[in-house]
Amino acid sequence: MAPRIRYQYRRPGRDVTTYDEFLVLDRPDVKVLLQETYGSRELRAGETIIHEAGAPMVWYVFPARWHDIARFHLLDGRFSGWYTNLTTPVEMKDDVWSATDLFLDLWQPVMGDPQWLDEDEFEQACRAGWIDSATRRRVLNERAIIDLQVRQDAWPPPITKDIDLDQARALKQG
Repeated sequence: MAPRIRYQYRRPGRDVTTYDEFLVLDRPDVKVLLQETYGSRELRAGETIIHEAGAPMVWYVFPARWHDIARFHLLDGRFSGWYTNLTTPVEMKDDVWSATDLFLDLWQPVMGDPQWLDEDEFEQACRAGWIDSATRRRVLNERAIIDLQVRQDAWPPPITKDIDLDQARALKQG
């Protein structure tokens, strides 16, 4: 059985949320986490439901990088797309990991064009002083790099396609 990780997710202006996840793959360049049940509310991109409450997620955490990526699913297990979350690099202390959300997210549906989400919240966070000017520049640089890779059909990274929900579940069992 895969070890459990308590992932503390900070979003400026909100309480810290802790997610209980399984570490199903542990490599120096990427950590793959399985969250069998996302118990929060459904997630949307505009009016489209992109992840249903109670559905599983597979997260790809890249140490020292300013993003993580998830494979989102619906309750019936259907894959709906990739969700890139711009964050501070993850801090890992034994089985407690943490990162701070930096508001900007890229949604890439299975069918359709990618779209950036929460741009207004990012700008509000910058104006409120929750994100300083150096971090703002770093976030916008990360976005530009990702945009370039999207245009080159090089985003998301191959690992997010190679390890799907079924494979993550198999890795969890050992």
